[in-house]
Amino acid sequence: MSDFKIALIGAGAIGQTHISTILKQPGFSLVAIADPGLNAAEIADSLQVPWFASHKCMLDSVQPHGVIIATPNELHVDVSIDCLNRGIPVLLEKPVANTVGDAMRLVEASEQTGVPVLVGHHRRHNPIIKAAKKLIDDGALGRPVMASVSCALMKPADYFQIPWHRERAVGGPFLINLIHEIDLLRHLYGEIDGVAALKSSAVRGLDVEDSGGALLHFRNGAIASIAISDTVAAPWSWDMTSGEVERFPAHDALSHYLCGTEGGISLPGLQLWRHDGNISWTEEMTKLSCTYQSGDPFAAQLQHFGELIARTAEPVVSVREATRNLEIVMALHRAAETGQTISLG
Repeated sequence: MSDFKIALIGAGAIGQTHISTILKQPGFSLVAIADPGLNAAEIADSLQVPWFASHKCMLDSVQPHGVIIATPNELHVDVSIDCLNRGIPVLLEKPVANTVGDAMRLVEASEQTGVPVLVGHHRRHNPIIKAAKKLIDDGALGRPVMASVSCALMKPADYFQIPWHRERAVGGPFLINLIHEIDLLRHLYGEIDGVAALKSSAVRGLDVEDSGGALLHFRNGAIASIAISDTVAAPWSWDMTSGEVERFPAHDALSHYLCGTEGGISLPGLQLWRHDGNISWTEEMTKLSCTYQSGDPFAAQLQHFGELIARTAEPVVSVREATRNLEIVMALHRAAETGQTISLG
């Protein structure tokens, strides 16, 4: 297959990131946009591609090789199933659904139809993360023991003009932002089997949290802490430091600290900290800035989606894997609301 024909459903902010990626990536073409908004119609017109107010009308009129779904979260499952029933592979933005029950409907549909679904936890395709994963797998940390993650950023007031961004159990940084951290830490450290959490809406006073903290217990015994807020003027988050999304400025700061018995890794700078001799807090450590091949994670994700369309690979993040991420975020909500530590099977 020389050219993958891709249709987009949902032309909001992340949808436009996918449009930009498709247009820049050789071997892929954008063949249609489905979104009822007038802005989407204008975007389609500017790109000279067909526009549809309804995704079903689009699927009936266009025969794409694959579909990228970037709709509001509550539409993810039903729209994806419509595509799978037509035999069309899907790249679905996270979170996979608003509830674990809905996510399991999509798991069953994908497994029953045999049509692949890739969930858009794009950080796994980032060269920095790939390099960090290799360092950990090669033993650079020794035994992973702890991780400390900061997700500190400021979402402007107009962000909350979108109704679902203000809705409990639908919006909020736990489901929108922290779920990326869950996927990343599971990728690097392994499965999570227990969580505790706190959350607050003290700054904005909305039904959704604006700040919170999470403690994660990994099956291998490691512990991770995550501090998260979308109402602080600070750059210490992956979005504000990694430079992987053009609309976010990249600051010279760090957001993730990975620690083990023999060393530590800071991200996104990819610095490896180790002792040259005796491993002790009284001994000075050395810092090595590790090299990696730079690249666009969205482009790498799209290339991987092409492999799924061609049936030459399995999804890096399957629906079942993404459903586990959602299950953990829902457990964090329960932990924050009950004050209890939640065990996960």
